[in-house]
Amino acid sequence: MAQSVRLSDTLVKQAKAVGEVMSRSGAGQIEHWAKIGKIAEENPDLSYEFIRDSLLAKAEIDNGLVDDYEFDR
Repeated sequence: MAQSVRLSDTLVKQAKAVGEVMSRSGAGQIEHWAKIGKIAEENPDLSYEFIRDSLLAKAEIDNGLVDDYEFDR
């Protein structure tokens, strides 16, 4: 369920600008930042790069963009 939240004009403008470059809406960019921030706060030992790569890997799996790997026996 969508909720309305009051945000500063500066944050919204920044999100729209960055979102445009990243092919996201302003709201989508804020959601992305919130998701990354939540993961980082819950896992302070993880780097941004690790978090980003983990989310990308999960998206690739969810969209069927990976092949099973079979180890030699």
